[in-house]
Amino acid sequence: MDQNQTPLFDSIMKFNERRPAYFRIPGHRFERGINQRWRDVVGDAIFQFDLTETPYTDDLHNAQGAIAQAQELAAEVFGADATYFLVNGTTCGNQAMVMTAAFEGETVAIPRNAHKSALMGLIMSGAKPVYLMPQLHEEWGLHGGISPQDVERLFQEHPDCRGLMVVSPTYYGVCSDIRAIAQVCHSHGAILMVDEAHGAHCYFSEKLPAGGLTQGADMVAQSIHKVTGSLTQSSMLHTRWERIDRGRLEGNLHLVQSTSPNYLLLTSLDMARHDLAVRGGELIANAVELAKYARQKINDIPNIRCAGREIVGTAGISDLDETRLVISAAQLGMEGFRLEDILFEEYGCDVELSDYNNVLAIVTFANVKEDVDRLIAALADISRRFAGGTPLSKGKPLPAQPQALMTPRRAYFSANEEIPWEQACGRISAEMIAPYPPGIPLIYPGERMTDQVWEFLDEYRRRGGHLQGPADPQLNTCRVIRE
Repeated sequence: MDQNQTPLFDSIMKFNERRPAYFRIPGHRFERGINQRWRDVVGDAIFQFDLTETPYTDDLHNAQGAIAQAQELAAEVFGADATYFLVNGTTCGNQAMVMTAAFEGETVAIPRNAHKSALMGLIMSGAKPVYLMPQLHEEWGLHGGISPQDVERLFQEHPDCRGLMVVSPTYYGVCSDIRAIAQVCHSHGAILMVDEAHGAHCYFSEKLPAGGLTQGADMVAQSIHKVTGSLTQSSMLHTRWERIDRGRLEGNLHLVQSTSPNYLLLTSLDMARHDLAVRGGELIANAVELAKYARQKINDIPNIRCAGREIVGTAGISDLDETRLVISAAQLGMEGFRLEDILFEEYGCDVELSDYNNVLAIVTFANVKEDVDRLIAALADISRRFAGGTPLSKGKPLPAQPQALMTPRRAYFSANEEIPWEQACGRISAEMIAPYPPGIPLIYPGERMTDQVWEFLDEYRRRGGHLQGPADPQLNTCRVIRE
């Protein structure tokens, strides 16, 4: 195919050239109905791309024209049998993958570090989860990879498991051995799904880990917006058909995607694919080199460290996306949370996230050397200012996984009640509770609250840590299954 084509962009341009009298949704009628203050700042042209299913622009839920062509071009670039554009983010891609892997009552394996969208997929499908805990890299306080040996043990214990989801690369750039895991899954008649939200760029540089599709994954969901140039909330789902029921997957995508897809998001996917196809190698190579420069300079700063390839081969880590800068000032006695605040408030450097040990800075092809130099200079000054601090002690290890007494779906639809947090021990949780970061749920809906989990969460909440999942973010109360 001719990757210089941009079929969706071209179809919208063709439509706008006609400037028809417009009686469709959306109601703003190009730029005319947009707030004038907004127009004064951003101009008018962008609003002409906020269309719907016109005679030229195709229908995402029955793609036969421009969207179908754009998806075919993307499939060729990523090496998929088929690609689907997603306007509800990788969240809906993960939901669709889980729902395609297993029906209600069937077993599917989910890593404990899976994004909460995997839980949503379990609730929608009614599948019974078995969980895999990624290994822990204690020195950095990072969760590592899923090992093929652990996957093999899982299938020995659960021979009826229909599929496995793996997060690779993780938020921190940590990769599992997808090729070996795919072989294990396929030998047991199961499919492999990869949450590759953070890995779309890996298909365009030999200096990065190989993409999941190239290593044998059956379905891969990618957040194109995270690192490769589309607009926020736009993603892609790629598949190989050998083990996937096409009708079932497409039906699930209809279920989880908006019936009013945003054409700005769809067009941004078409244009991001064009950039990647035409000059992706050059763009991603620039990001890799810039991150390499940053890592070297950061590691030259006293008492500041940036993780690199030395962690590969440990804690189930098969490879590392080196455009992710995992930076620690623990030797200065500084938690990652504090380092993030100082970098932003005092130096104007905005990093992606922080945890107890680290901050994470993401380098993309759109960064420039001045960005990186500003971060390096800030870290060097922090090193000088806070020299002599007492190094941090290691973070508290996560508690053991609690017992599951019902599926997430059954728990979600069961009667529940709000109780004081102090009364939660021994009760079956009706909600997910995950300290964030790292975002590993300590308890899922349907699991019984153990003393160990309660004590860990109680200490975390009293320190003011950020929690995802509970209805009460301060965890003064929690929701449990009504007895």
